Amino acid sequence: MTALATIRPRRARGIGRLAAKPLGGRTRLAELFQEGSAKIRLPHTFSAEMEAVIINTSGGLTGGDEMSWAIDAGRDCHVTATTQACEKVYKASAGTAAVSTRISVASGARVDWLPQETILFDRASMTRRLEVDLEAGAEFLGLEAVLLGRKAMGETMATGLFRDRWRIRREGRLVHAEDLRLEGDIPGIGKAHAVLGAQVAFATVLYCGPRAEAYLARVRQVLGDASGGASQWRDKLVVRLTAADGYALRKILIPVISVLRNGAPVPKVWNL
Repeated sequence: MTALATIRPRRARGIGRLAAKPLGGRTRLAELFQEGSAKIRLPHTFSAEMEAVIINTSGGLTGGDEMSWAIDAGRDCHVTATTQACEKVYKASAGTAAVSTRISVASGARVDWLPQETILFDRASMTRRLEVDLEAGAEFLGLEAVLLGRKAMGETMATGLFRDRWRIRREGRLVHAEDLRLEGDIPGIGKAHAVLGAQVAFATVLYCGPRAEAYLARVRQVLGDASGGASQWRDKLVVRLTAADGYALRKILIPVISVLRNGAPVPKVWNL
């Protein structure tokens, strides 16, 4: 009698790459690659920039899933990338979901990386990595927002793993690095004032570009008495926010993003 083969659940895999080039004063598509669960859609815009909506057709992530995204903005291009919806990370029976994003921005170009929130359910396990390479004169606006469960649905993330790693380089020189790790007793860790102060929604917004100093006062004015703050050094501006739930987080995130986009609204797929 032959031994029964071990039955393993199928895992989602996806690779999506987008390259943009300038043509006739507008940002146009140079290359588009999609594989597996990764899809990219380019809705029509009435401006010179390109808006890209990335989609995970698997409907969410769980242990062992792997997604990889890449965006390359050519000289003088402007690409705004977002997600179709919030990314949901479900309970992992085994393994860890892995998501990686690589962004390259040429001189005179700009990329706004504005995904909607990542929702972590109880016992979720996820690692995420963001790598950005900027040439001289390039601009980058990046956002990552996280919800520890959905408060309105009575859901919490009691335990699990979430790791987030950012590396931003300009002309090969590291200008921003951070690593976040939440593991085990998530509510217990989050109670500390130096962590989340018992809040369950949080976000980091990063702008790298020549207008960082000019944006600082306006961002702080918009923040008002929100739980968080903004700091600036040379051509880098960082905003940290926490909130009681996703709705409260969006209410402050949207005006902050608009300031850092020179008054332009958030992508069309965002809504309150």
